Amino acid sequence: MTAVDRVESLKTRHFELDSSLQSELARPHPDENRLADIKRQKLRIKDEIERLTRH
Repeated sequence: MTAVDRVESLKTRHFELDSSLQSELARPHPDENRLADIKRQKLRIKDEIERLTRH
């Protein structure tokens, strides 16, 4: 897998996590632990995308 392919894969996963986050927030009583987990995953992916695009 090339770096470009990896970045595209990460962007797709980031979008999927964003959709999950929005779904969780739309619930009457969102699970705070789930929200924190999704946000952590999104941040890790964002950091990896930035690292890969800098090199």
